[in-house]
Amino acid sequence: MDLEQLKPVLEALFASSDKPLSINNLFDLFVGDLEQPDKDDIRQAIQELTDQYQTSGMELKQVASGFRLQVKPAYETWVSRLWEQKPPRYSRALMETLALIAYRQPITRGEIEDIRGVSVSTNIIRTLQEREWVKPLGHKDVPGKPTLYGTSREFLDYFNLKSLNELPTLAEIRDLDQYHPELALSEKNEAGVN
Repeated sequence: MDLEQLKPVLEALFASSDKPLSINNLFDLFVGDLEQPDKDDIRQAIQELTDQYQTSGMELKQVASGFRLQVKPAYETWVSRLWEQKPPRYSRALMETLALIAYRQPITRGEIEDIRGVSVSTNIIRTLQEREWVKPLGHKDVPGKPTLYGTSREFLDYFNLKSLNELPTLAEIRDLDQYHPELALSEKNEAGVN
């Protein structure tokens, strides 16, 4: 199968899939075909499709689990109007917990509580696990054997990341305060005083 035949097939697969597709996933879909492309052909076709989408409202994005066809963030406002359902809103406590797990993994619930200064609700951990953003990585070798938590591939996929190295640095996050002062916490609020 030549590249001009392969590209529309891959495009149809990306458009139809509800999850990212890796090179191996794609290769396996062609097993048994008379003109089975090799992995280099698949890579080259993906690169050409990526280039082709540069001037489109869509992009072929590589995330941790593979590649997926998605709407470019610049068009998110209009596309979101197609659905009446509001996107889920997460509490500040849930987002703080997720950030601590992402930046400090592996981490125990007790360590999260020590950093945040308040207890972590069981519902928060359950929600993060149900979303498949967080998974148990094992147990810490201390009395009580607490569970160690870390992020998953689904976390990376959801936030359009290939790896944890793409997370913004803590310094970059602090710099946001100067551009978005409404997001900054006053020193009183950080201390838990209203």
